[in-house]
Amino acid sequence: MIYFFGHQNSKVFAVQATRELSTETIAKLQWLFGNKPKIEQASIDAFFVGPRAAMITPWSTNAVEISQNMGITGLARIEEFISVAEGFTNYDPMLSEKYSNLDQSIFNIEIEPEPVLDINDIDAYNVQEGLALSDEEIQYLNEVSQRIGRPLTDSEVFGFSQVNSEHCRHKIFNGTFVIDGEEMPTSLFKLIKETSAKHPNDIVSAYKDNVAFIKGPVVEQF
Repeated sequence: MIYFFGHQNSKVFAVQATRELSTETIAKLQWLFGNKPKIEQASIDAFFVGPRAAMITPWSTNAVEISQNMGITGLARIEEFISVAEGFTNYDPMLSEKYSNLDQSIFNIEIEPEPVLDINDIDAYNVQEGLALSDEEIQYLNEVSQRIGRPLTDSEVFGFSQVNSEHCRHKIFNGTFVIDGEEMPTSLFKLIKETSAKHPNDIVSAYKDNVAFIKGPVVEQF
């Protein structure tokens, strides 16, 4: 069930709950939203801009966590929607969408998955999708296709291009460099890592599992 708080002419908070909320919980949420009233209607007929249904925002994740710290359970998602005019277009369609009304289906995702596509010409698909596969990688994928006795699917070719990309594999930055016939003692990546190795300062961890940590101040969480 989705509960609405706020004013339909300004801002509305939509709260997706897995069960009916108690009077006490509703009062806590009203306080959390700056003493905004609970809207009694199950739907609101007005134009709003808010997050796309398929994208739970970081704001929502934080809001749900804050509600949990307040002793509220059973909330799946909290999003904010801004009231706009019917002709409003100044929003990012990658992150947001315009709603002609807010109802109990605003978080429903009604997208039919596309059928699996067999890739018979990997070279052409590479150009079409901008996968930046090298000739050696295309040859390798063709050999895999022959070995397993079927064409590779679009997700398999696309997935290979991602996991084997420079961003993930660092084939160039971790590769051996030979300059004027002389092999260099370090790779580009090792040169980059030397900075933190020689000057660690407050670094706790770096270049491990795609994350890094530095020491920060001590904080209190309510």
